[in-house]
Amino acid sequence: MKKISSGKVREIYEVEEDKLLLVVSDRISAFDYILPSLVPNKGKILNQISKFWFDFTKDIIPNHVISTDTKDFPTEFQTEAFEGRSMLVKKLKMIPVECIVRGYITGSGWKSYQENGTVCGIKLPEGLQESEKLPEPIFTPTTKAAEGHDENISFEDVCQLIGKDLAEELRAKTIEIYSKCAEYALTKGVIIADTKFEFGTDENGKLVLGDEVLTPDSSRFWPASDYQVGKSQKSFDKQYMRDWIKSTGYQPESGSPIPDDVIHTTVNKYKEAYKLLTGKDF
Repeated sequence: MKKISSGKVREIYEVEEDKLLLVVSDRISAFDYILPSLVPNKGKILNQISKFWFDFTKDIIPNHVISTDTKDFPTEFQTEAFEGRSMLVKKLKMIPVECIVRGYITGSGWKSYQENGTVCGIKLPEGLQESEKLPEPIFTPTTKAAEGHDENISFEDVCQLIGKDLAEELRAKTIEIYSKCAEYALTKGVIIADTKFEFGTDENGKLVLGDEVLTPDSSRFWPASDYQVGKSQKSFDKQYMRDWIKSTGYQPESGSPIPDDVIHTTVNKYKEAYKLLTGKDF
């Protein structure tokens, strides 16, 4: 099979003219570097969380999933190596915008707000504290950079890039999906502070949800039981790994292995998020 992409975490194979196979590896990236140590089963957890959310949101928008069962894959993918971590999907014409939605003020959004009271050009109420819930979720798109950092763009930039009608549909669907999922997650003890979605269009020009959905790699998940406004939060996502890197001075580009206990803690956070959201043990 023809491998058409190898990203920080995913491998993409072209299966047929209109189908792809997405394979989620156990690699982990931070600060734009792929770290040298694998996180066992991470790919399977991410793949299965995505599948859960694709099913959960299909009443709002169609998605690209055809099957996650290896029996439905081409013969060469019907092996243990691909079991649980792969997804056969419809090939879409992907929209060159990362659709980021923020329900709480944190991370780069908090930094920007402290500087000038805005996040990606959107004026927010005065007096917000770190990690505070926003009055309404906000749409803060970025470019999809092939290399290096994605760059924030305004909604007007998105309109110029893809046209006003599609941009408005993109913004509306992004906020609708986030709102439904964040409301559900809260009933399971998880706050979804922010996340990113990617969309494409199918052969009829219809908007379709693609890529991954609401995984610990594409979102900030906070335990609701520990939530406290005015400070940074504990998390179920790879923020733990980022924080470890920052606090220890580890150089992601050095190639030095990550200590086993850090890997172990990271995978347990992913497993805990999976169990809380899906109600099943991984």
